Amino acid sequence: MNVIKLKSQANSLLAFILILLLFSSCEPLATSFDREENAVMYTASKIKDPPQLDTAAITVMTWNIRFSIGRDSWFGDACGNNTLFTREEVMPHLEAIVKQIDSVHPDILFLQECDVNSKRTSYINELQYILDNTYFNYAAYVSEWKSEFIPSDGLGRMDMGLVILSPWPLTDSKRINLATRGDQAGIVNYFYLHSCIVTAKVHIPGYKEFSLLNLHASAFATDDTKHRHFEEFKAELDKRDALGEYFVAGGDFNTLPPGSDSTDFCMEDKCPGESYHQPGDDPQHKAGSNYTPEAEWLRPIYDNYTCAFPLEEFKQHQLEHFTHTTRPGHFWDRTLDYLFTNFQWVANSAITHQYALTLSDHAAVSSRFVLKSE
Repeated sequence: MNVIKLKSQANSLLAFILILLLFSSCEPLATSFDREENAVMYTASKIKDPPQLDTAAITVMTWNIRFSIGRDSWFGDACGNNTLFTREEVMPHLEAIVKQIDSVHPDILFLQECDVNSKRTSYINELQYILDNTYFNYAAYVSEWKSEFIPSDGLGRMDMGLVILSPWPLTDSKRINLATRGDQAGIVNYFYLHSCIVTAKVHIPGYKEFSLLNLHASAFATDDTKHRHFEEFKAELDKRDALGEYFVAGGDFNTLPPGSDSTDFCMEDKCPGESYHQPGDDPQHKAGSNYTPEAEWLRPIYDNYTCAFPLEEFKQHQLEHFTHTTRPGHFWDRTLDYLFTNFQWVANSAITHQYALTLSDHAAVSSRFVLKSE
């Protein structure tokens, strides 16, 4: 019997076993999500005194921390081949992330791609570690990718999600589910991540309560899923704005600002042996690398709300605002991370923390947010 037949039979057997597990197990292997549900609340092991503000403004930061593996090779992106990481491999990156958070010292922090109980990062609860080793006291966590067992590439158990961290108590914390990708087979979609928003409210003594919204949009969808994510996100902003709430919103949007000079990164992102843009290539573009059809997808959010980096500022100084690259050892080459509000930023206070090149495949973005007095 040849190798091809053996592989085919092995794959068929695996698929059959998987189907049996899916339909006969008492507990589902992967988590399904309601349209809206409560976030999971975390508390630091020791509550610290919250800061005493000397001005009516706080620093807000958003950062995709790439589940604390720095720029290490991972099979799911950047042409990597590693699937699992030991505790000894993860902890130096996690410690460096904590050091960076302490250095910037944001008052409110949005995180994306934070693992809390995943085999790939040795089951380290990265969120609890960050809480216990920084000045933050409270966190709202929602799972974006959660499965008891992923039968692919040795991934096993997965729990990765979005976080809002604060030294002040968080209330009304929710997970809002976003549109499911329509370009995946059903079994793939069942075990794949499900994009979402985490929301919360915070009351700082002496100031009016305001809302927080943290988004992680789809990175690799090849249909209209990502566009729907932005429409759903804006609908959430519009709803709160209509109710008279004021808010800070941000996250990893996985698309470019309108007016970006470069919109197709297939050649920068391609792996050895891959070919794009050539006659006969199918597909012509690498999934997640061609943003050209998305050129105006963020325009409605820019038109209705205030970005920490105004669009005209971005257009004039694009390189200074790049936040992402897929290539370890290379400088940032595109902007994917944002902060918006329906109120006010302190003028010229926004920073793209581009110097932290080795901590993640995303640079953090921070800005000073103006508070309303009670």
